[in-house]
Amino acid sequence: MELFGATTLLLIVFIVFILLSLTQARKGKSNGNLPPGPTPLPILGNILQLDGNEVFKSLNKLSEKYGPVYTIHMGMDPVVVLCSCDAVKEALINNADDFGARGHMPILDRISNGGHGVVGSNGERWKQLRRFSLMTLRNFGMGKRSIEQRIQEEAQFLMEELQKSQAQPLDPTLYFSKAVSNVICSVVFGNRFEYEDKEFLKLLSHFNQIFKGFSSVWAQMYNVYPKVMGKIPGPHQKMFSASDCIQEFVEKSVRTHKETFDPSDPRDFIDCFLIKMEQEKDNPETEFHMKGLVNTTFDLFAAGTETVSTTLRYGLMILLKHPDVEEKVQEEIDLVIGRDRSPCMNDKSKMPYTEAVLYEILRFADIVPMSVPHTVTRDMTFRGYDLPE
Repeated sequence: MELFGATTLLLIVFIVFILLSLTQARKGKSNGNLPPGPTPLPILGNILQLDGNEVFKSLNKLSEKYGPVYTIHMGMDPVVVLCSCDAVKEALINNADDFGARGHMPILDRISNGGHGVVGSNGERWKQLRRFSLMTLRNFGMGKRSIEQRIQEEAQFLMEELQKSQAQPLDPTLYFSKAVSNVICSVVFGNRFEYEDKEFLKLLSHFNQIFKGFSSVWAQMYNVYPKVMGKIPGPHQKMFSASDCIQEFVEKSVRTHKETFDPSDPRDFIDCFLIKMEQEKDNPETEFHMKGLVNTTFDLFAAGTETVSTTLRYGLMILLKHPDVEEKVQEEIDLVIGRDRSPCMNDKSKMPYTEAVLYEILRFADIVPMSVPHTVTRDMTFRGYDLPE
């Protein structure tokens, strides 16, 4: 009986596997004229062919066989991959309107409370929040205390903190994260934190947890199987917990702002958003509400802190490896700025060598190699292949 039961179970598993394979094959045929790509497995798709820690390297490897435009399957869903500068430029720049929609990422939906904020939203919601955020940040750039001044002040705090090491070896990672985050805090919350502030350090720790989790294989699995992974313990759950803690921190700050809020004298980004919320309180379709404020604030931190601080680390590493370049940059700084004042944007046009070095650092670092997923806004043909909306 035990042998019969085991045989029956194996037979059932085999039949299910065959049915899933036929379903996958039928689905592949119904995809029409999509770009070529590796054959997907039932349920899993091509996920086993991707290195969870370095997905972009796996995608580059596949492009060597299938070309710069090819199709992989994340679970049962086909995904078209663009894997060359020319293909990306043709799609996202030359045909920006057609490729302008944001691809669906369940993990972003979870973090952004169902697609709120700038990063997690799409369509008209994304347009409104992006337009408001850019306009508000631009106004802070020209206001009574500009973003440039905030950066200059924080740079001084950073230098003072680094000097405390007394020329001993140190890891600059946390120093850069603190400095960049403080600039964002100054714009969003209206104040900066001391570098040893416990609440500030906890906030940075939460963001670090999210960045680590977001690039892990657990996050990729969640995007493919959100319902299943939502019930399974793992590092992705720690990421969600960290996200919830950050949002609670922002909500607390918003409540504090409301107690001292003066619409005639906005102090920071939160005040400006509260003004917009008041202006649109009678609009049932408004995108300016508490969820929008909390998640947009979250996005400003997430998009700014890690990208800028990582770029600074890369820049420091590159200059250490190329002391001749560092020397030329220092010569130009001494010539144009001197050593008695902080640099400012007006110095940029007079420092071509330093600007070129900064661009080269950005090119070399390539800190977001995969960007965010996109979808097409209509049925279209791209490089001879049919991409459905």
